[in-house]
Amino acid sequence: MKIAVVGTGYVGLVTGTCFAETGNHVTCVDIDEKKVAKLKNKQMTIYEPGLDVLFERNIRQGRLEFTTDLKEGIKGAKIIFLALPTPPGEDGSADLKYVLKVAEDLGPILEEYTVVVDKSTVPVGTAEKVHAKIAENAKVDFDVVSNPEFLREGVAVDDFMKPDRVVVGAESEKAKKVMDQLYAPFVRQGNPVIFMDIRSAELTKYAANSFLATKITFMNEIANMCELLGADVDMVRKGVGTDSRIGKRFLFAGIGYGGSCFPKDVQALAKSASEVNYDFKILNSVMDINHNQKKKLIDPVKKFFGGDISGKTIAIWGLAFKPYTDDIREAPALENITTLLSLGAKVKAYDPEAMENVKEIFGDKIQFAEDEYDALKDADALMIMTEWPVFRTPEFDKMAESLKNKVVFDGRNLYDPSQMQELGFVYHSIGRKAITQ
Repeated sequence: MKIAVVGTGYVGLVTGTCFAETGNHVTCVDIDEKKVAKLKNKQMTIYEPGLDVLFERNIRQGRLEFTTDLKEGIKGAKIIFLALPTPPGEDGSADLKYVLKVAEDLGPILEEYTVVVDKSTVPVGTAEKVHAKIAENAKVDFDVVSNPEFLREGVAVDDFMKPDRVVVGAESEKAKKVMDQLYAPFVRQGNPVIFMDIRSAELTKYAANSFLATKITFMNEIANMCELLGADVDMVRKGVGTDSRIGKRFLFAGIGYGGSCFPKDVQALAKSASEVNYDFKILNSVMDINHNQKKKLIDPVKKFFGGDISGKTIAIWGLAFKPYTDDIREAPALENITTLLSLGAKVKAYDPEAMENVKEIFGDKIQFAEDEYDALKDADALMIMTEWPVFRTPEFDKMAESLKNKVVFDGRNLYDPSQMQELGFVYHSIGRKAITQ
């Protein structure tokens, strides 16, 4: 099948590459000439484990191509995916200008029946707006379908190739048949393609991400209670997570969620609720709590240094919002760095993949280390912001030798407090008893 994917960001590039892997001919379209030139030259523009192998193979075998010309890119395509940015506006609503602009451009250049698919995360009613924009100048029949993505950064290739489910919002039987044929190779083991009305499909993505964000936030609130009551959040998590009605995932306490999806989608769903005069109290609380949770460790850091961290060097391990990605959007590390700098501290940071992205924000305001141990040299304390595997089993002796003070502020609960006490560290984590020596 001939497919076009408009937009070569995270979702677009993963989508296009994975569809090519199952034998489709995919043309990815983007207006960024420099990005397209890199992609044509087999240079990856995002970091995603396992994607590079599929990317290189499908370019080499002629199934994956790139262009800046929309008309050229969609020529002969039976399906056109819109994988465009929908950044939050000032009021929290999803900005649809990129989606609607491409929809407007598509109308006069469609040459035959085409299924246009909203792959971007968009609010309820977007498909109707896209349909109306295309219809203004379209001379052929077409359908607009909602097909939200559920990709987790770091494991996106597996998520796409072996999805838990595929959600498709479609009104016409013709469009349903095309989408069913497209996804058949991905659900051979029996996982469902769930067809529903378009508005329900649009809402499903927001509902899923907002529920997961709420689950994370609830557990962080339990962690905060644990600290006040002398309980251990790890024990509570095990007791709660073994209940089959709740499940084990998304129950790890920490310094809040970040990334490209949860913050934006929670905000957008809350905004959609307000537009129909519904006060979505849970989501409003989730946003407030998560904002405060991100800087949960700042007060313990200040307290350790007697209230003044001016001139202190704080080492930071982890800059990405989660491991296995270079994505720093809404990453807790960014807010912590900004706060530390405002308090007069110096920052020396290390992340396996995200440092180049952080340099674009902070430039030479912070120092970037060659590896995790280089970050500790002459540092007064360590803060852990991302749970990269390389940080889980460090050489504690080497840490102790490098740090001026044997103190760790762990935002991801990587270490056993009793072990840290035996090793002589001052250790602050989330929802567990602090080791103050």
